[in-house]
Amino acid sequence: MLIEFSVENFRSIRERQTLSMVAAPRLHKTQNTIKVSIDGEQKFPSLLKVVAIYGPNASGKSTLVRALEVLHHICHQKPTADKRLFPIAPFRFHPELRDKPSVFEVHFIENRVRYTFELALTADRVHHERLTVYKKGASHELYSRSYLEGQDSYSFGAMLEGGRDLHEAWRKLTGPQTLFLAQAVANSNEELTQLKHPFRWLSDLMVESDGMRSSANLTRKLIAEHPSFGEEVADLLSDVDIPISAIHSKLNEEKSSGLNALIDIQSKKSDSSQQATSLPTGARITTTLTHKTSLGEADFDYSEESDGTKNLMGFALTWYVFRYNEDKARRNVLVVDELDSSLHPKLVEALVERHLQSGLEHQLIFTTHDTHLMDAKLLRRDQIWMTERDDTGATQLRSVHDFEGREGEDVEKRYYEGRYRALPIVKRSTPHGSDTQH
Repeated sequence: MLIEFSVENFRSIRERQTLSMVAAPRLHKTQNTIKVSIDGEQKFPSLLKVVAIYGPNASGKSTLVRALEVLHHICHQKPTADKRLFPIAPFRFHPELRDKPSVFEVHFIENRVRYTFELALTADRVHHERLTVYKKGASHELYSRSYLEGQDSYSFGAMLEGGRDLHEAWRKLTGPQTLFLAQAVANSNEELTQLKHPFRWLSDLMVESDGMRSSANLTRKLIAEHPSFGEEVADLLSDVDIPISAIHSKLNEEKSSGLNALIDIQSKKSDSSQQATSLPTGARITTTLTHKTSLGEADFDYSEESDGTKNLMGFALTWYVFRYNEDKARRNVLVVDELDSSLHPKLVEALVERHLQSGLEHQLIFTTHDTHLMDAKLLRRDQIWMTERDDTGATQLRSVHDFEGREGEDVEKRYYEGRYRALPIVKRSTPHGSDTQH
């Protein structure tokens, strides 16, 4: 589970900004929180099950999602001697920061153990990497790596398993564009599991920066391999008033010239969620959705469906992963940019409510412009976050709970009154040609 995530000097984020999933005390709607079990820690606070992030266009909502995606991306990069660039872009408006690394820090729980992972990157190399584990509330550094005076300097903690010779072998194998954590895990036998748990958590982050498009494609493939899953997806769509009674997919390994039949299945999906990450060369997939009306039924090709229906099919895959996670001690995290893309506000509300009431202890983080969720009284004040730009063009991130107010107040009304700021400033021309701001 995610405890908190911090980032600095990345795209529109200048100074350190932190998204916290720690539930504020004394707020109601305890069903919106997850009670945490950590070995050796008895009184760790509950964590939030859902967080919604609001803000004007270009205020930094997508930047936060992309920052989380960087962690996932670098964990899935295979070691190579070829030079490649990380998807890193520092804050450009401050000349002193243009050549400085982007910094990421994530605090999380995996397999009932708490960790902190720190990472600093420029586009061409790793500048800092550190993994800390907590035992009975006390922090213990497992390893640290820093790029100083033209070379990597390492330190290994007393608790790091494997022994000095193996640590040195891992160090020699780790290139400037490879995580030491990834290299150590790739070169460990089955008996060495200490680093595999935190690496698995980082690798299994589910980040959707283009809506739910890639997940929708994986849903189609999963239906082709397991037809019964098509019934579950159809039921989910039907529950949110999409009149679909059946979904069928067929995998065809013959080459196809039809662009609409091609599927781009992203390699970022994790094996642990039992998702196949690629199709055979030249493969295409055909998906048919059966719509039911008072006049009867009719079949439609996937390419004929609306973007909203496709996004819902993507969400169905996540729902499947959440429900059928074989390791009950594990909790997945899904991050979606613009969950409301092509979806009616009532559908977004239904999806969020379904997750909150599911009893599943997984976390959903999403950006949105849909203020209907504020009015729906589904979320607590600490679950609603805002981004805005300051006068230097830098993103500021804070929750509604950081502002004065009371539980149960009309958050949507106060938002549009500007009480939480994070509203776009729109210039409008007057009849005399001058500009006014609203």
